[in-house]
Order: sequence, then C-alpha cells, then structure tokens
Amino acid sequence: MMMVMQPEGLGTREGPFAGGSGGGGEYMEQEEDWDRDLLLDPAWEKQQRKTFTAWCNSHLRKAGTQIENIEEDFRNGLKLMLLLEVISGERLPRPDKGKMRFHKIANDDPIGNLNTAFEVAEKYLDIPKMLDAEDIVNTPKPDEKAIMTYVSCFYHAFAGAEQAETAANRICKVLAVNQENEKLMEEYEKLASELLEWIRRTVPWLENRVGEPSMSAMQRKLEDFRDYRRLHKPPRVQEKCQLEINFNTLQTKLRLSHRPAFMPSEGKLVSDIANAWRGLEQVEKGYEDWLLSEIRRLQRLQHLAEKFQQKASLHEAWTRGKEDMLSQRDYESASLQEVRALLRRHEAFESDLAAHQDRVEHIAALAQELNELDYHEAASVNSRCQAICDQWDNLGTLTQKRRDALERMEKLLETIDQLQLEFARRAAPFNNWLDGAVEDLQDVWLVHSVEETQSLVTAHEQFKATLPEADRERGAILGIQGEIQKICQTYGLRPSSTNPYIALSPQDINTKWDTVRKLVPSRDQMLQEELTRQQVNERLRRQFAAQANAIGPWIQGKVEEVGRLAAGMAGSLEEQMAGLRQQEQNIINYKSNIDRLEGDHQLLQESLVFDNKHTVYSMEHIRVGWEQLLTSIARTINEVENQVLTRDAKGLSQEQLNEFRASFNHFDRKRNGMMEPDDFRACLISMGYDLGEVEFARIMTMVDPNAAGVVTFQAFIDFMTRETAETDTAEQVVASFKILAGDKNYITAEELRRELPAEQAEYCIRRMAPYKGAGAPAGALDYVAFSSALYGESDL
Repeated sequence: MMMVMQPEGLGTREGPFAGGSGGGGEYMEQEEDWDRDLLLDPAWEKQQRKTFTAWCNSHLRKAGTQIENIEEDFRNGLKLMLLLEVISGERLPRPDKGKMRFHKIANDDPIGNLNTAFEVAEKYLDIPKMLDAEDIVNTPKPDEKAIMTYVSCFYHAFAGAEQAETAANRICKVLAVNQENEKLMEEYEKLASELLEWIRRTVPWLENRVGEPSMSAMQRKLEDFRDYRRLHKPPRVQEKCQLEINFNTLQTKLRLSHRPAFMPSEGKLVSDIANAWRGLEQVEKGYEDWLLSEIRRLQRLQHLAEKFQQKASLHEAWTRGKEDMLSQRDYESASLQEVRALLRRHEAFESDLAAHQDRVEHIAALAQELNELDYHEAASVNSRCQAICDQWDNLGTLTQKRRDALERMEKLLETIDQLQLEFARRAAPFNNWLDGAVEDLQDVWLVHSVEETQSLVTAHEQFKATLPEADRERGAILGIQGEIQKICQTYGLRPSSTNPYIALSPQDINTKWDTVRKLVPSRDQMLQEELTRQQVNERLRRQFAAQANAIGPWIQGKVEEVGRLAAGMAGSLEEQMAGLRQQEQNIINYKSNIDRLEGDHQLLQESLVFDNKHTVYSMEHIRVGWEQLLTSIARTINEVENQVLTRDAKGLSQEQLNEFRASFNHFDRKRNGMMEPDDFRACLISMGYDLGEVEFARIMTMVDPNAAGVVTFQAFIDFMTRETAETDTAEQVVASFKILAGDKNYITAEELRRELPAEQAEYCIRRMAPYKGAGAPAGALDYVAFSSALYGESDL
C-alpha cells in the first residue's frame, strides 16, 4: 500500500469539521474538548454531525454508496475500508477476493474487518488505534463522537497529498501549453523549410534560358511550364497561405499565455518566405516572356529558312548551265547572222542577269538575317550563300568576257534578224514577269491577324486583275514568233529551231503561263484557309476578352470588398465570421470561371496567338489577382479567429470589441487595417497615456515584436487587454515545483516521476539543468531556472 505522508512546509488547512490534526497524544484531549462544546452548544453538535456526514458521502459517492447514520453504517467495517480506499486513491482488495495488504476477511466478520482497517491506518498512516472494534460492534449505540474523531484523522493524513496533487496539476497544465506551442513551432519550421526548398529547386529551372534549336522542343518547354502553373504551383500557394495562418495563430497563443513571441530560424521569417516568393514570381514572369520570345524567334527563323531554301533553289536552277554557255566559243565558226544573233542573245542574257541581281541580294540578305538570329544551321546556309555569290561573281566575269568577244565579231558580221531580236526583247521581261509571278504565287507568308491576311487577299486580287493584260502581252509575243515563221515560209528560208537571241521558246512561255494559271486558284484556296484560321483566332481572342473583362473587375471588386470588411467589421465576431465564410464560399464557387478562362487561354497559346487588342487583362493578371483575393479572404478570416481567441481568453464583451475597432479605425489613416507608429502614438495619447520616447519604444516592442513597422488590430487588442486575463506566471510555477520538492530549492528525477505523468516528468528531466547550489545530492535539478525559461526569462 502507498504510504502518503504530509509534505513538509505545508500550512494547515481547515477540514469539513473542527478539530486539530496532531498525533496520537492529542486525540483524547480533542474528544474532551468536543464533549465540553456539546454541553455548551447542542446546535454545534448537530451541525458538526451534518458536516461530517456530508464530507464522508462526498468521497463514498465515488464508490457508489453513502452513510446515513454514523454509528450504524461504520459498524461492519466495510464502509470504513471503502472510505480509506477512496481517500487514498488506491484500490484495496474486496472481501473474499484477494490478499494484497489485508488478510483474507469475510463479510460476516465485522470485528475482524474493523481491526484490519485500524491496523492498516496505524501502520501506514500513523493514525493511532483510538477505537475498540468490539465496543463498536457489540454496543447498541456506539460512541458517535469517537467515530467522528477517528475518521477525521483520515482527512488530515491525506490533506498534504491533495495539495501536492493540485501543484502537480498546475505544472501539468503549464507544461501542456508549452509542449503544444513547441509542436506548433516545429510544424512551422518544417513547413517553411519545405516551401523554401521547393522555391530553391524551382528558381534555377525558371532561370535556365538555354534555348532549343527546334520549334517542337520549345513547345515542349512551354507545355512543361503550363504543367508547372496548373499542377505544381497552386498547392504551394495554399501552403504559403496556411503557413502565414499558422504563424499568426501561434503568436496569438503565445501572447495569451504570456510566452515570448516566436522567432523562426534565420531565413524562415514570414517576410523571408514572402521575399523568396516574390523572387520566384519575378523569375517565373521572365521565364514565360523568354519562352514566348524564343517561340516567335524560331517561328521567324523557320519562315526565313524556308524562304532562303526556296529562292536559292530557284536561283540555282536558273544559273545551271550558264557558266558552260558563257564559256562557249561558238561564234568563231558562225555566220554574220549567227554572230549577231549571239550578240543579241548575250544582251538578253545580260538583261536577265541584271534582273537576277536583286534576287541574289535578297538571298544574301536572308542569309545575313538568319545569322543575326542565331539560326542553328547557319553554317550550311552560309556555305550555300557563299557558293551562290561566288558563282554570281564568276557569271559576271564570264559575261563581260563573252561580250568583248562578240563585239569584236560584230564588226565582221552585219546580218541581224529584227523579228527574232524583237521577240527576245519582249519575251525576256515577260519571262521574268512569269518567273516572278510563279515565285510570288508559291511564296510563303507569316501573318497574325485577319487584317494582315485580308491585305494578302487584296494583293492577290490585284494580281489577278493584271492577268488579262499579261495574256494580251503573251499573245503579242507569240505573234512575233508567228511572223518569223511566216517570213521564213514566204522566202523559203530554213527556219531556225531556236532563237539566236534568247533560249526561251514560245512553248516555254505557254508552259509557264499554264503554271501561273494553275497556281492562281491554288493560292486562292490557301489564302481563304488562312483567312478562316485567322477568323477562328479572332473569335478566340474575343471569347477570351469577354470573360477576362468580366472576371478582372469582379476580382478587383472582391479584393476591395474584403478590404472594406476587414477595416469596418460590424456585428458580433460570429456574425463577422459567418459573413466572411459566405464570401469565401462565393469566391470558391467562382473558381469555375477562372478554369474556363484558363481553357480559352490554352487554346490561344496552342494556336500561337500571343496578342489580344480586345482586353487589357492577360492571364497572368487574372492569376495574380485571384491569388491575392484568396490570400486576402484567408488572412481576414484568420484575424477574426484570433479575435475570438482573444475575446474568449480575456473575457471581452462585443461592445468592448466594437469600441476597440472604432478607436483603431479612427486612427488608421490609410484604411489598410494597420496603424503606423505615429498613428498608434496619437491613439495612446488620446486615451490619456503619458508617453516618452523610451516608454513608447517599450510598448512598440510589445505590439510589434517582429519590427514590421505597423500595429495590427490583433496586437492593438492584446495591448489594450494585456492585464485582464488570468494566466499562470513563472513565480506560480516555481511555487508549485517547491511544493513537489518538499520546500527544497531543487528537485530530483525520482520526485518528478512520482508526482507528474510519465511523459511530462521525462520532459522536465530532459530540460532541467543540474542544480549548482550547495548541499544538493547528485542528480538534483534546478526547477527555478527551468520555470523562468518557460516564460522567456532565460534560455532553456
């Protein structure tokens, strides 16, 4: 059986009845005092009996029984043992059910039961055996006052244990609060570390500006960025918001329990996380702009490369065989007519060569632009361009040499065929026009709007309008050839199979003309398809703009509405919370509109549409506004929750909260829910505070422990009500530990394990420093320093 001794140093405490709590030598004197009191005041005897019976029943009810008559109900000894069991807190063995501290007893042996109880009380509780079991059992009416005197000793024997239990409960309460706060701090540190680590891993990815050589690779990068926006970032936004809410809740609990404000580890302040988040968003915006710029650049490069290859192929086809032709010496064995024909043919070639000069310069300009835009196959482009330029220079040199030779031969040969020459003069530019028409009809384009496409359609219609005139020119050229044939037939000349002045035949002109006529409807169809595509893109732009122009002002209005609610809340806190929850639900229900807008934005990007003149709102603006709205409503709800905690903890009425809110709003000049130091000083002065610089600086450290430069409404309430709530202090905890330590200045691990629950006892043992005073045994612990550390007065 547990031996419960009254701790040293405890003061006396009145019980449920009068009388002392001394040792065995004083019990008889006490009884004689009671006899004298009974003779003097019968009413006192009645009241004493009633009080004693009530005290016994307050304990016996815990065991499901009670007494009505003192001398009768304690006669068999069972209820006396039950009372002893309830007061001691230990379960004694029931009769006929075991042998722990009592010898086996029977229900029909009241004398044995009473003697057993007397022996246990005398042995373990140092209560002398003042009653005789046989007198109680065999006497018709036992001495009621003697029984009361004896049982009252039970109360005094356990009074010290109850006081120790009270002290232990106080310590448990304080330690539970401290453990809960430490758990919240650890959770904050963990969440902050994870969020910062995610930002640290994400920023290098967003800062990577190494481009890809192909459009498909860059589009994969864009798709990866969209996945990051849709899938990876939104949960981190929620974590950031929840982290701020947890931080504010923890600081509120610490203030309410008079603990020092929580200061996170270096680099994990709320401001540090906010700065890191802003840096992430800046890098993110730069990465998106770079992606779109790279896609546009690759688009432009692809267009230029295709155009270069097409024009180079056409030029190479034109120059094929020209060097061999210019190197011929056919004029040496030719007749006069043939030489003149060769000369005229050479002049036509020079005309054609001059006409191709612009094409060569255009090819060189395309190559230069591809180099300036860092085209990934610039080496092959440069090589091909250089070959074309070298060949062009060689053609110029050969052309000049052949002209010199023909002019020397011209002096000898006089005959010329005017008609063939006229054919060549008119056919060469017409042929160039045909080549240009074919080239233009096969030319590729890059447009971004209906207007640009429409201008291409208009230009094409203008070109078609010139076709009748071109057809008449073709007829005139073919008529010259017909006249040549007529002359040959008239004079019996052998018609030449070729024109000596030009390699172009009427069949070539007809073939190219047929090619032009076939390309015209093909280009018509391609332009109409492009016009349809641009019209679809325009509808997508207008569809996106219609939603964005509705969602943007709605989000802005909601942000302003939440700001007004936070600054001028009316009604009870519960009503305010209900209103804010309703606002939060309305905002959550509106999320489907954001998702639809995201879908339209994705369609625009998949169609490579990057501009929209119909709205000033981009998807980035909508996302930032939406995140700001979610953060604002969550922060406002958290402020009201903290106000509820403060109100309940400090017993504030709704009228008091309304008065605090009115005062705060009056001095909140910027109407942003926060007072600046000058505004706060003016508010305190208006309330009668006499503030010097030192005193005001001290107050600011209370209301703004993180030195943010502003005073929130929650901090204002905490300051105005700082002395109204009942809270534990370091001195009270020290006094409680002193009770458990038996009035010593130190405590041992054994005493902690005996008086406190196992978990909290081990918590104290791990945290308490060794006691350094004189006369302490080995392993003594310093509970004074530990209690001060709980309230921030020293380091744990």
